[in-house]
Amino acid sequence: MLGTIVNSATIIVGSILGVFLNKGIKDEYKSTIMDGVALVVILIGIMGALDTENIILMTISIVAGSITGEALQIEKKLDKLGSSLEQKLGRGNSNFSKGFVTASLVFCVGAMAIVGSLESGLRGNHSTLFAKSILDGISSIIFASTLGIGVGFSALAVFLYQGTITLGASFVKELLTPEVINEMSAVGGLLIAAIGINILGLKKIRVGNMLPSIFIPLLYFLMKKFI
Repeated sequence: MLGTIVNSATIIVGSILGVFLNKGIKDEYKSTIMDGVALVVILIGIMGALDTENIILMTISIVAGSITGEALQIEKKLDKLGSSLEQKLGRGNSNFSKGFVTASLVFCVGAMAIVGSLESGLRGNHSTLFAKSILDGISSIIFASTLGIGVGFSALAVFLYQGTITLGASFVKELLTPEVINEMSAVGGLLIAAIGINILGLKKIRVGNMLPSIFIPLLYFLMKKFI
């Protein structure tokens, strides 16, 4: 769990720094910075998604995962949690919930979160999560400078998500072949690109409801193994 703890801590520290920087940045600069960050997020997502070796599986994963997520209303629950935190801690910050949900999705959805947590749980190797910590720390400074302190509370989502994968890795290690991890990461990359589109405001994509898509490749290869 060391890697996940460090990752969560860097997000908190980065967010605090970002909030202090917020006061010295003009609104027009914040807008341009966020647009730039969104473009980078989209590029990172596309690069990850292109690693897929089975586009049909990716399509099925997105469809099946979206249906599951809509049924579970994951995004609605994330928004509700963000709003609840905003009422208690946001002090009228209208961007609190947006910062919390956006940062939670960006930091949790992706290859490094999955692979790093698995390495941490299976081998005690935290190097990937340490590298992710640096990237997330820098990103949290940028996000918090424009979206506020809500970004810092995404550390809780990161801790729970990556911690669960880390602790559960030993139970599914035989199923987590390089092929499975690659396809899970590719689906995650596509969702990251969708987050970038959301940040740009081009379209509101309910990425939270698509989160189950990441785990559909695991179920597919599991079924393939026993059929």
